[in-house]
Amino acid sequence: VRLVASGGDSVQPGGALTLTCTASGFALDDYAVGWFRQTPGKEREGISCLSENSDATYYRDSVKGRFTTSRGNGKNTVSLHLNSLKPEDTAIYFCATNISDYLCSQFAASDGGRWGQGTQVTVAS
Repeated sequence: VRLVASGGDSVQPGGALTLTCTASGFALDDYAVGWFRQTPGKEREGISCLSENSDATYYRDSVKGRFTTSRGNGKNTVSLHLNSLKPEDTAIYFCATNISDYLCSQFAASDGGRWGQGTQVTVAS
């Protein structure tokens, strides 16, 4: 059973990336999936979430209109597409499963959720 976040890279401001959360050993479709990010000295912050049946997506104001999340059809993955990146988006990005669509909508993690190991996104000139 494993969850892996990948796709982080160094890009210039205004650039774009796609992060992928890949599950193995369990069906990611059975869970809501949230994306979180963390910078040194700050708490981990939830920034987006995709509900279990994919009928709802939630975005924190700081990324709304720039980031989108979606499931990979039949691929046991969830992606986070990052557009119009800003230096303040620099962080380690994590994905996590969530058993509650309500907690998902609040950008909160659920007890017992599975976490990916994180992938670094750096936005700099």
